[in-house]
Amino acid sequence: MKKDTSQDIYLYIIGWVGIGLIIIYLFLKYALHVALIDFAGPCVLNMLTGFYCPGCGGTRAVFALAKGDILKSFVYHPFVPYAAVLGGWFMLSQTIERISHGKIKIALHFRMIYVWVGLALIALNAIWKNGVLLLNGNPPF
Repeated sequence: MKKDTSQDIYLYIIGWVGIGLIIIYLFLKYALHVALIDFAGPCVLNMLTGFYCPGCGGTRAVFALAKGDILKSFVYHPFVPYAAVLGGWFMLSQTIERISHGKIKIALHFRMIYVWVGLALIALNAIWKNGVLLLNGNPPF
């Protein structure tokens, strides 16, 4: 029985769009000296409630990962290194299989479990940060 890989094609295209956006970001940052982070506002949920949203820490996690500090990235937001490893392997393995015309069958294929693990990481991160905040009165970092 042949697997349905139609989702893989769409994810592969989205992956290349993401890589293109990263290249544009790096060009803006290093060639034109435009700091896009200056345009990001504060977290609205945190401003209104004092609690952390499920995405809080994501930007810091991306910057830590970009600097090579995987542990710090994981502490800031565990979804970021998870998505980077999973997405990186997906893109690399799909590219190798496509270039080899299927002779090297190593491609990672979409499975719903990857989404559920990612959602669990996001939820657990928000619960942990807000739990520490409630119990301690201080942010976790």
